[in-house]
Amino acid sequence: MRDAVLIDGVPSEAAWLHDRGFQFGDGLFETLAIRDGEPCLWSAHMDRLRAGAGRLGVSCPDPALLYRECCALAAGHERAVIKIYVTAGDSARGYRRPPSPVSRRILSLSSWPYPPSGEVVWRARMCAYRLSENAQLAGMKHLNRLDQVLARAEWQDDTFDEGIVRGQDGRVVSGTMSNIFLQHGNELHTPSIDSAGIAGVVRRLVIDLSQRHGTNASERRVEVDDLWRADAIFMTNSLVGIARLVRLDDRTFDLDVAEHPAIAAARLHCHRPGGQA
Repeated sequence: MRDAVLIDGVPSEAAWLHDRGFQFGDGLFETLAIRDGEPCLWSAHMDRLRAGAGRLGVSCPDPALLYRECCALAAGHERAVIKIYVTAGDSARGYRRPPSPVSRRILSLSSWPYPPSGEVVWRARMCAYRLSENAQLAGMKHLNRLDQVLARAEWQDDTFDEGIVRGQDGRVVSGTMSNIFLQHGNELHTPSIDSAGIAGVVRRLVIDLSQRHGTNASERRVEVDDLWRADAIFMTNSLVGIARLVRLDDRTFDLDVAEHPAIAAARLHCHRPGGQA
């Protein structure tokens, strides 16, 4: 029998309904900043995509091919966003993959969401929602983002730019769409992501730069009380680059506190075309 499909009551020939990314979240994605027609932090994005594909058992497209397609799609755009999706391809109904699955790559271009220049300052809140814990999926940018969707649903206005989410035991893990760095004096700390959270490309950049300059950013367990005691808090992702918190719930942070050298260095690199430090 030929598959019959209704979308909002209308018959459709929607072939994408068979894609395992749509059916099960069986795939990965990368969100890249585009500057002057080229992707930023390309090597870091490809390293994460390859690692995630290996862990998920999905064949990874050739990075050189992806780069050419990204540049072709972004040509003529001074600032933009490209999302790369890699799914496990099509399959019949059921969780089992085909014996020889053929992965699918999808690229989409969209407009730049932030002001073109200047430091981004955010207001954040603590979320009640607790992240799922799974060491086999931790760090991976897989397509199942229901944790983030449910945490972000806790507020609908523009009072806050981001929400901070915790693990099941109450420790701090990340923002809904970002990683976290806490500055205490000359020290910089970021929550470990061994059982929940995403291995962000700007997070990696900050850590690499801190090691290079001898000001190591430590990955460790972070408690909620550590947030209140911090001199400064920074949120990072591939699009915002680095956002500085001015407020977390009722706690206001002094923006005159000099930022950690690794944060300052990362600002210079995260949105350069090609973009590796």
